[in-house]
Amino acid sequence: MPLHRRARGVFEWAIGSLRGGFCQNPVMAQFPRDEIDDQFARLYFTGCVKEDWLGWADMFTDDCNYVEHFWGTLHGCAQVRAWIDPVMLGVPEIYTVLDWYTIDENPADGGLPRVIWALQNRRDNPDPDGPPYFDFPGVSIAWYAGNGRWAGEEDYWDVKGARSTAEAYAAACRKMDVTEPLQKLTRKYWPEQGPDWARFDGPPEPSWLGRDDIYPITKPRELREIIARL
Repeated sequence: MPLHRRARGVFEWAIGSLRGGFCQNPVMAQFPRDEIDDQFARLYFTGCVKEDWLGWADMFTDDCNYVEHFWGTLHGCAQVRAWIDPVMLGVPEIYTVLDWYTIDENPADGGLPRVIWALQNRRDNPDPDGPPYFDFPGVSIAWYAGNGRWAGEEDYWDVKGARSTAEAYAAACRKMDVTEPLQKLTRKYWPEQGPDWARFDGPPEPSWLGRDDIYPITKPRELREIIARL
């Protein structure tokens, strides 16, 4: 599938920014391509589609490195778990639309096999007079460690696009009197093409729903406060 034009600049920057040796192994790990493909489908469907973010976080190794270029670097599965529900609660309207993905099972740097995918971060527009949704692009890379676990992930997204679409969405919500998180849980525009595991027809049931032990976060300093309490 061609790269969405708004994702192209983010993709080129992301690939150019990859640090050599990330998740390197002294001995190159060998995993069947079908295994990597199946486990990526499981990772993506669990988190980006079903929104079981705690189940998704548990697919990372205990010593994983998760690099998020807005939030910072998370070290270990426990930090990923502590971060993911509060951050998704902070943007309940956002869901993930897959553009494409590719598998590099034998990286030239001798590191772990990796999956690279391009995506749209989507907000459905509550205003029927406007466009159906607001998107901003992103690119992610995840390194497969075997046995259904992932050694790390690195996320890039269009910060400028995120801000402009957030403003447009907020204006639409004000116009339509959409104020509560549950009102924002619409997922109307899953991709029509691509693998079946990249979309879901049922009602959204994110893992943060109904939790009274967390609060939404939107700033890196709020994450640092959470991590300090672990």
